[in-house]
Amino acid sequence: MARRKIFISAGEASGEHYAAQLIPAIRKLIPDADFFGLGGQRMEALGFRRIVRAEDVAVMGITEIIRHIPHIYGEYRKLKASIARERPDAAILIDFPDVNLSLARTLHRLGIPVIYFVSPQLWAWKKYRIHRVRRFVDRMLVIFPFEESFYREHGVKATFVGHPLAEVPRPSISRKDFADQYSLDPSKPWIGLLPGSRFKEIRLNLPEMIEAASQLHESTEFLLPLAPTLTPEHVVHVRSMLPASGPRIIPVNDARATLYHARASVVASGTATVEAALIGNPFIVVYRVSGLTYSVAKRVVKVPHVAMANLIAGREVVPELIQSDFTAQNVVSHLQNLLHNEQARSRMQADLAEVSTSLHAKKSPIEQVAGITVELMGPAR
Repeated sequence: MARRKIFISAGEASGEHYAAQLIPAIRKLIPDADFFGLGGQRMEALGFRRIVRAEDVAVMGITEIIRHIPHIYGEYRKLKASIARERPDAAILIDFPDVNLSLARTLHRLGIPVIYFVSPQLWAWKKYRIHRVRRFVDRMLVIFPFEESFYREHGVKATFVGHPLAEVPRPSISRKDFADQYSLDPSKPWIGLLPGSRFKEIRLNLPEMIEAASQLHESTEFLLPLAPTLTPEHVVHVRSMLPASGPRIIPVNDARATLYHARASVVASGTATVEAALIGNPFIVVYRVSGLTYSVAKRVVKVPHVAMANLIAGREVVPELIQSDFTAQNVVSHLQNLLHNEQARSRMQADLAEVSTSLHAKKSPIEQVAGITVELMGPAR
């Protein structure tokens, strides 16, 4: 009997993180399963055959994608060729819609079951893509509760499986041990600065965060988690951005521990805002992109909020400072409220607890995805 083959496409850091959990979960059900496709180094360490490396195609923003189109298209053709050559028994596509929705068409035409895990944000923009999902995706597995009804209303078989981050236990490191690790003062309030995981995000978001830290004028320490996906050169550049005098901003390697122990945080819109909500850390959402990207997004994005916590709650539970509203003065104003107004802190923490509860499912999201994948594969050929 031939080994079961599963194609996985995970082109971004968060998707690769989920894929690295999925591979062992599927192997519990099919021990000799063979995985190949688009992925990162953690997947490769699990025996995943990388036809295309995630780090070679992960770009962000409209202007960046345009500049990289020839390279991305070449890598996409490699993936299509590998699918036609190997004819996998199933495919799992994780987020990354610019590539994955096109791959879904190729897979569907070859009769390969398509599981899409972590929905592209079609409910926010590019809703015209819904017809591709309806035609080419056999099962859409979503991680936010409101997405299930959105897809079902559009004729897509969707299942809310819960958010994988909701399954991650809270950091076990104590405040004292965390302070000792980074030479922090545990008697002072700590404020987390999370400018994003990509270097371009950091360049656009961190300077205003640093200016806010300079204007706060309080006896606090600022923690700056550095994403593991940053290159050594990028880490050196980020460290060079930090002020030689003034506020103490300490680079650290653990974003979750930062959120767990910080009094409050300033978080760039993205996955980290979900982690902050799940941990219950009072925070402010900020974001800045290039002028072109923002002008286009402003015309096409059709949602009332940017922060995922606000979208899930259906109202503003955390402040949003986007583009021109993202100023040091505005950040300081909101931070002072979260640092000293106990009523505002308690209200936000209660709201975040509700958001956190809504992201949990009865069964592990990863186990659900693994089970549905094996179910759709059918009997061995």
